Amino acid sequence: MSVPLKRIPVVDSVHVGGSFLKRHWPAVLILAAYLLVGLFYASYTPVWQAPDEPAHYNYIRSLAEGRGIPVMDEGDYDQAYIVRLTTEGFPPELSIASLEYEDHQPPLYYLLAAPLFALSSGNVVVLRLFSVVLGAGVVAVIMAIVLEVFPDRPCLAWLAGGLVAFLPQHVAMVSAVNNDALTELLLASWVLLALRYLRNAVHPAVLGVVLGALFLTKTTGYGAAILSVLVVFLRWRRGGFSWKWAVNQGVLIFGPGLLLGSLWWVRNWVVYGWPDFMGLLRHNEIVVGQPRTADFLARDGAWAFYTGALRTTFRSFWGQFGWMGVVLDSRIYLGVGLLSAVMAWGALWRLGEGVAAGFEPRVRDALILLGVSALITFGLYIFYNFTFVQHQGRYLFPALPPLALAGAVGLRRVTEKRLAVMTSLLFVIVAVIFGLLGLLGQAVSLWSLALIGGCSVAVLAAGLAPRRFLPAFGGILLLGLFALDFLCLFGFIIPMLA
Repeated sequence: MSVPLKRIPVVDSVHVGGSFLKRHWPAVLILAAYLLVGLFYASYTPVWQAPDEPAHYNYIRSLAEGRGIPVMDEGDYDQAYIVRLTTEGFPPELSIASLEYEDHQPPLYYLLAAPLFALSSGNVVVLRLFSVVLGAGVVAVIMAIVLEVFPDRPCLAWLAGGLVAFLPQHVAMVSAVNNDALTELLLASWVLLALRYLRNAVHPAVLGVVLGALFLTKTTGYGAAILSVLVVFLRWRRGGFSWKWAVNQGVLIFGPGLLLGSLWWVRNWVVYGWPDFMGLLRHNEIVVGQPRTADFLARDGAWAFYTGALRTTFRSFWGQFGWMGVVLDSRIYLGVGLLSAVMAWGALWRLGEGVAAGFEPRVRDALILLGVSALITFGLYIFYNFTFVQHQGRYLFPALPPLALAGAVGLRRVTEKRLAVMTSLLFVIVAVIFGLLGLLGQAVSLWSLALIGGCSVAVLAAGLAPRRFLPAFGGILLLGLFALDFLCLFGFIIPMLA
């Protein structure tokens, strides 16, 4: 027995009939608003003030100037010089030409960006806008993924897409020169195609081509290889096919994927020697001076490491800009923390109900695929931090499709009357506890109490309002995030980095 999400009549009526624009105008509006925000970030963020942007730029320049795919070599990474550049705000008299520590990256993004570099004479804003367009593709594909899982719930797709479109840190990263946006677009596209493959609507070779493109873009997309095995298994189990069929499907996926990937791996084998077919061993040798986890633990201990890691990861997932130097007001972090808690709370309730009652096979397989993709991303993040101190939430962005789906479903679940009342009461209890602590002499911010109280009122209002007004609550939330993007840009990024 499945647990379907309750229908929202006004949204479903919009979904039926009419032109594409009439049926999907919220999606079009979200994409247009995202492109506007991205244009502002690409144009007004001070040059080089995005993580590793100079090194990505130099990779593109090497290709555009006819010097070919660069080779990772001694001198490509200088920690002291990078600290000086970021501390002094990249003054014009200090060249960024020596920063080439991204030369180990697969070449696809840089090959695509090189013609734009040549046509624009290396204009940074033009290259940034290329990333913005790729980011629009990410938002659109995530909405398509949610529709693939819940085809009769377009409101969930729009909400999930909006959460990604207006996530401040994500906007900042996909408005910079780097290969993240293309990686996310290809990985999200692969997931969308895999979901359609599960219902026999996509040929497995198509999955293989996208897998190969991921191999040629960034190692954070290599998790799609594990997902390829999983998606064949899920379809084999549901369809009752033979093992021979499963092997044939695997060959059709991995054949094109490995063929494309081998173009890069063989090159690295020739350049760097065996077994460094990905160039990562050379990279780790070159980046001397980058903070290492072992050194941090020895100096400050495990408690400081793990608490700092959680705090920095959360902040930099939502917004910690520049080279991690621009921290937002604590009230903003509290606000998005409360929003995160509400989304997680509602998603856990829906998941628990679904597990107890049983999902329909199509939804179950989709959630397994999305869940495993999120686990792979989180696992790679943890694994990377075993070696280097890189508590940057942006490394979790490949998991945005499942995270956005969970956030949208969680918000929808919290607005159902009984859970809305319960959640509102929980916020009241928390506010009372904070108030008592304040009376006992503990430092409690009035802003904290106001934000918690505001969340209580908002959740209760959404739960008690007529169902036809629910899309308006979602729109207000997305409008608030849209405004937050501009607050981050003009209130923090420009004043602190210009």
